[in-house]
Parts: sequence; C-alpha cells; structure tokens
Amino acid sequence: MKKKIVVLGCTGSIGKSTLKILDEFSDLFQVVGLTAHSNKNQLDELSKKYNCKNICLSNPSADGVEGIKRVIADSCADICVNGIAGAAGLLPSIYTLENGINLALANKETIVMASHIVYELAAKNKCKILPVDSEHSAIFNLVEKFGKDSIESVVLTASGGPFRTFTKEQLKKVTVEDALKHPTWNMGQKITIDSATLANKALEVIEAVKLFGVPASKVEVTIHPQSLVHSLIRTKDGVLYSQMSHPDMCHPILSALTWPDFTKSSLPPLDLSNNPVENPLTCTFAKPDLEKFPMLALGFKAASLGNAYPIAFNAANEVAVEAFINHKIGFYDISRITENVLSKDWSKLPVTYDEVLLFDSMARDFAKEQLC
Repeated sequence: MKKKIVVLGCTGSIGKSTLKILDEFSDLFQVVGLTAHSNKNQLDELSKKYNCKNICLSNPSADGVEGIKRVIADSCADICVNGIAGAAGLLPSIYTLENGINLALANKETIVMASHIVYELAAKNKCKILPVDSEHSAIFNLVEKFGKDSIESVVLTASGGPFRTFTKEQLKKVTVEDALKHPTWNMGQKITIDSATLANKALEVIEAVKLFGVPASKVEVTIHPQSLVHSLIRTKDGVLYSQMSHPDMCHPILSALTWPDFTKSSLPPLDLSNNPVENPLTCTFAKPDLEKFPMLALGFKAASLGNAYPIAFNAANEVAVEAFINHKIGFYDISRITENVLSKDWSKLPVTYDEVLLFDSMARDFAKEQLC
C-alpha cells in the first residue's frame, strides 16, 4: 500500500526536492495534499500532475492558515512534509500532529519555538517527528542505530557560508547580493542569509538540544566547507561516527519518507576512492570563529538559557534578516539587534501555543524598535 504524502510549501526548495523523490518512487508514495504560499500557477500545474485536488494557497490574501488546516485534515495522510520557512511553519506542524500524522520536519522554528508542545502532541496522538534538515537527519539516524544512552555529544557540521574566509572588516561591508551567493546549497533567501551569518547553524544548535535531549554544552559545531559529512555523534568511548553523502536534500527527505526502512534510490553514492590524483576528494574541519560570526554564539546562549530565549532569538533574527534583505540595515546589525533582544528577560517557559505567539510577538516588537 502506498504511503500518502502531504507537501507543505511544495513550490519551495524542500517541496521541489520532496516531489522529485515522490516522482522517483511513485510506486511507494501518493500525493494527497499540496500547499504553496503564493505561486498559484505552479500549484495548479502540480495539482494536475499528481491528480491532487486537496490544495491551497497559504498567503493571507488567499486561503491562509485555515487552508493549510483543511488540506491536512482532509488528506488522511501518513506523512506530512513541512517545508514552510520561518515561524509560519509552526502552526502547520501542530495541525499535522493533532491529526495523528507523522511529521517530516524541515521547519526549524517548530522545534526552536515549541518543542515541548509538539512533542506532547506527538506522544498523545502516537505519531513521529522525523527531522529533514541534513544535519539532524544524520544525527537522528545515528542515534537510532547506536542508542541515546551511548551518546556523549553531537557534532553539527557547517559549510561556513560564503564569508568563511572573510575578515571582520570585510564582513562589515558585505551586501545582500553577496550574502545570497551560497557556495554549496540552493535555498530560499532567508535561509541563505542565515547561513551567511551562521544563524542557521545557531538555530540547529537549539534544535539539536531539543530534538535529542542533550545540553548545549554537549553540542559542537565544526566548519566543513565540502558539506560531505552531515554531522556526527561522539560516543562515550570518545569515538566519532558520521553520516556522509553528496550535499543533496533528497537524501534526508528520502530517509524521513521511508523511515524506518532504507530504500535504494538513483541518487549518486559518494565514492571515496574514484577520484583523480590531481583532484582528490578532501574533507577539512575547523573551529568556527565566534567573534566574526556572533549569531552562532548567541544561538548557544539561547540554547543554554532555554525557556523563551530560543523564541526571542528566532523572532529577532527573522525581523533583522528581513530588514537586511530590504537594505535597511547592515550585515552586523543582524547580530546587534538579536543580542539586544536577548538581553531582555525571557526566562518564562510558554506552556501553550498562544503563549509561544505572545513571546514571539514581544520579541519582534523589541527587534523592530532597534531598526529605528
């Protein structure tokens, strides 16, 4: 029997990669729901291609979040892939779990903002949260194989973004156009900027703490420009184990969709030995520079403090990144605004979705004040 799949954000980078996998494995999967934010023409084309009439445009001038809620509720799906970017992806994750549907999660903010709420929902409705980020997918599968009790720490790899070799003086002068040129991954604007500031890795640190139940002191970050190692675990005997593959999001998406099984695909395997002498395969690792990239240090701070600090970090960063994209602030103003917001008191843990939204709104207001 085919697994029934809903794809949220089907016209974005995660959505497109998911549909690529579903095309290859049409004998295993059936598309039963599609959402896009505003690309109506592409959504209509995909609706026809997959003979899926359970669709919606999620922007406020169209169906909005109620449309997403309807698509999920009407789907009778086995798995919902949440490829929606930013805080807007939280409510769709909640809708998915409320309907007892396994959640293949590419939306970091769901875990960063409300991990305790979504995990309670998952437990209550007997469904699974399956990470789709390449780093957390790697750790998830390694933990599944080795067992949580064997883990001493987790190691997240980071490409380092387009400014890995820049000096701090050079970083002060970078433009939006510079920041949107990622050396490895093809992603949306917001995530690409986050990769340039290392805020993306900061969010992944917070996410790792919440996904795998490890303290922030047990999460390491290493700069790995080749993006072939997609994170590691360090077992209690001091040994490192990694997951390696080409940098293609189809790998973690396929892993989530076929979990707990492994399925052979047409994705090219990583060949460690079939490389010319003059161009050998290399893997390098280096310590991140927290002075040049303060967003990563702020992410560790938010992860360590917990409670509503991760919500404040995410909200401030989203406001600042939008302002940077619109040429209203400079590159280092992103970290300045985020640090100022984190200096407030966020020590209360929100216990309901409404409280999560309240803290998110407060943090955004504080961030917007910094733009004046």
